[in-house]
Amino acid sequence: MKITKLFFVAAALLLGGLTAKAQTADEIIDKHIKAIGGHDAWAKINSVKMNCSVSANGTEIPVTVTTLNHKGQRMEFNIGGMSCYMVITPKEGWAYYPIQGQTKPEAMTEEQVKQSQDGLDITGSLYDYKQKGNKVTYLGKDNIEGTDCYKLKVNQASGKEETIYIDATTYYQVRSVMKVKANGKETEGITNYGNYQKLPEGIVYPMSIESGNGPLAVKSVEVNKPVDESIFKPTADAGKK
Repeated sequence: MKITKLFFVAAALLLGGLTAKAQTADEIIDKHIKAIGGHDAWAKINSVKMNCSVSANGTEIPVTVTTLNHKGQRMEFNIGGMSCYMVITPKEGWAYYPIQGQTKPEAMTEEQVKQSQDGLDITGSLYDYKQKGNKVTYLGKDNIEGTDCYKLKVNQASGKEETIYIDATTYYQVRSVMKVKANGKETEGITNYGNYQKLPEGIVYPMSIESGNGPLAVKSVEVNKPVDESIFKPTADAGKK
């Protein structure tokens, strides 16, 4: 009787160990990359232009986000006929909001630039994470608004900490929680992703992105279109239509 009980305890421990071993960070990441189009498809992506809209006080505001991989990102929008933009590059960043009375672009602080660097990496922190110098730890499962998810902690080479939630069924990313610093204080920035669609280029992209700034509806995505790098320079008239 004791031997039989010991056998089942040993078997349970063994199977439990095997199950835990099966859920490694690398295996989850591999399935995630395959689910969003595969490593080779993403390796071909050099630029992405998202045409979006955001609702504010009952008004739909068009927003365009153009990213040239590791070189620059520009977000621009038009309110009341005034074109506003924010630009980030690997070393500098600028913001131009004439609707707030600005007459020329203002340089972002070193801390603001550092906190915005993630946007320059089109493929994200999980893709080729080891080559990027990131470290990933599997933290088990969690439930995000009714969806079972794998929870991955990413310690980026830059020193930033990110927690990524991967849908345990689709292997799409549903949430990212990034620890960011603002005005010397550390806060958490939460971004939710959904409505994934496959693009002609073979990659799968979220058409719904929601953060603390509100929901962003992605209307269309242009991939690998030529990008004039002058749009990443701080000129007061660069955003005019």
